[in-house]
Amino acid sequence: MLEAFAVLLCSTALLAWFNERFLRIPTTVGVTLAAALASGTLVLLDTLGVGVGLRDQVEHLLATLDLTDVVLNGMLSVLLFAGALGLDARRILRQRVPILTLAVVGTVLSTAVVGVGAWAVLGAFGVGVPLLWAFLFGSLISPTDPVAILDLLQRARVPERLRHLIAGESLFNDGIGVVLFVVLGATVGVGGAEGELTVTGVATIFLREAVGGILFGLLIGWVGYTLCRTIEGHVVEIMVTLAMVVGGYTAAVAIGVSGPLAMVAAGLMMSAGKERAYHGETRHRVEGFWEVLDQLLNILLFAFIGFDVLFAGGGVALLLASLAVVAVTLVARFVSVAVPMLLVRSRARYGPWTVRLLTWGGLRGGIAISLALGLPDVPERPALVTATYAVVLFSIAVQGLTVMPVIRRAADAMVEDGWSPEPSDAHD
Repeated sequence: MLEAFAVLLCSTALLAWFNERFLRIPTTVGVTLAAALASGTLVLLDTLGVGVGLRDQVEHLLATLDLTDVVLNGMLSVLLFAGALGLDARRILRQRVPILTLAVVGTVLSTAVVGVGAWAVLGAFGVGVPLLWAFLFGSLISPTDPVAILDLLQRARVPERLRHLIAGESLFNDGIGVVLFVVLGATVGVGGAEGELTVTGVATIFLREAVGGILFGLLIGWVGYTLCRTIEGHVVEIMVTLAMVVGGYTAAVAIGVSGPLAMVAAGLMMSAGKERAYHGETRHRVEGFWEVLDQLLNILLFAFIGFDVLFAGGGVALLLASLAVVAVTLVARFVSVAVPMLLVRSRARYGPWTVRLLTWGGLRGGIAISLALGLPDVPERPALVTATYAVVLFSIAVQGLTVMPVIRRAADAMVEDGWSPEPSDAHD
C-alpha cells in the first residue's frame, strides 16, 4: 500500500509540474489528461510487446490502492468538508431553496432519465442491462464533481452568488447521489442487501441516509466549532478539525447515515462559525491547511482517474454503446437542471445562461468511478464500468477544456443583467 501510494504521489507531482510548466490548463483537467495519456502509452507499448510489463505493474499498483476504498472512505470526506468550509455558509443558506431543489430534484430526475436512456441505448447495441441496474448506473453517474468545477470557477471572475449556487449544488448532489446509489443498490442486492425491498423500506433507507447524515454532520460540526472556539492554537485546531472529519465520516458509516452529506453539513457549520471559532492568524493558518490539503488531494484523485480510466476493456459494441451513453448523460443533465430551475427562477432571478453553465459545467469524476468499481462481479458490471469511464473521460477531456468560455460568458451576462461581482444581500 505504501509503495503504491509513493508511486502515485511521485507520478502525480511530475504530471502536475509538467502541466504547470508547459500546458498551463486547469490543474485537475491537465493532470487527468496527462495521466490518461501516460496510461494510454502503456497500453500501446504493451500491445506492441515492448511495454516490459509496465502496464501490469501499474494495474497492480492501482488495484493495491483500491480506488473505491481510497476515494469513498478516504479522500471524499476531506474533499467535501474542505469544499464546504471554503464557502460562505450565509450565502448557501440564503440560496438554500435553489441549491436543495437542484441537488434533490435534479439528481433524482437525472437518475431516472439516465436510467431509461442507458437501458434503451445499451439494449440497442446488444449489451443491455436490466432496468433496475440501469437506474443504479444513473445514480452513480448523476452526481457532479465539486472538485473540478470549483477549480475552474476560481480561475474566472464569477459573481459569488453564482459560484455558491454551483458549488452548493455540486456538494449536495454528491451526497444525494450516493444515497440514491445505496437505496437502488439495496433493491438489486449490492453491498449484501436484500433485494425486493418494499416502498416503505426504500423510503426508510433514504430518510435515514439523507436526513440522518445532515443532522449528524451538523452535530459534529457544532462539536468542532465549540472546541475550536475555546482555544487559541492553530496546530490543535487543525488536529480537532481533521479528527472531526476522519472520525466523523467513520462514525457516520458505522451508524448507517450518509457520510458525504454529514461532511458537507459539518463543513458548512464550521464555515458559519469560523469568524468566532478562529481568531486572527489562527483562522488563516487553519483555512490555509485545508486549502492546501484540498488541492493536494484534488490533484492526486484526478491523476488516479487518469491512470485508471484507460485500462477498462470491452468489445466494440460496448465501446460504441458507451459513447452513446455520453450523449444520454448530457441530455439528462440538461433536463435535470432546466426543470428545477423553472421552479426557482422567477423567485431567484437566474437567467437562461445559468442552465447552460450548470449543464456544461456538470463534470463527473472520482465518485462515479469509485462507485462503479465497487459494483460486485455480476454480468452487468462490465457494461456499467465501461460506460462510466467513457462519461468521465469525455467530461474531463471535452467539457473540462471548454467550460471556461461558458463560465466567462455567464459572468458577462450577469453583469449585463445588472448583477455586480459582489451582489448585495438583498438580492440573495
